[in-house]
Amino acid sequence: MNTITLIIIILIVLHLVAGFGWLIYKLSPRKEDENQNDEPQE
Repeated sequence: MNTITLIIIILIVLHLVAGFGWLIYKLSPRKEDENQNDEPQE
């Protein structure tokens, strides 16, 4: 495997890891949302 191919593979893997990290961050509940859900509704 030459150097250019290795660099491209590393970039693709890093891109996938960053994408999954962003999805987990976006889908995780925030403390502000939990506090709003705990308040009793009238």
